[in-house]
Amino acid sequence: MREGTFREDRNSEGVRFAPVDPVEPDWKEHLPGRRKDDEMVRRIASETWARIVPQLVRTAGLTDTQRDTAVDYCVTWARLVLAERRMSIEGLVVSTERGNVKSPWTTIAHQYRAHFRSLVGELGLSPASATRLSPPEGGGDGDEDDPFD
Repeated sequence: MREGTFREDRNSEGVRFAPVDPVEPDWKEHLPGRRKDDEMVRRIASETWARIVPQLVRTAGLTDTQRDTAVDYCVTWARLVLAERRMSIEGLVVSTERGNVKSPWTTIAHQYRAHFRSLVGELGLSPASATRLSPPEGGGDGDEDDPFD
């Protein structure tokens, strides 16, 4: 059988969730803290939510049931931005009582970047993973702003 040929026994439509739009979390409650960096992380997470989640609702049918993945994406991105910022300010090599060592932010950034890549794939936000998504049913319901028209 050729690749790409549909066979009912090998393909399923997957689980369908109630079409309830995800609600943005209260970032101050989700990410508490009073430092300037804490406020920056909350702001970036909120901006990321506003930029990404409405598009995922429309194009991929993201629902409130799947909200935690979107929250994790926003937090991961915000913390990755913070790590990169701290490395830019403090440098990649820092002085300690044991001499010059690699900044701990490089390890943190590496771990967040790996997690970020997995979330990008989960949510279909890379060009390659976007090809695996299909628009939600009712995508052509007459909405003038429909990205699938």
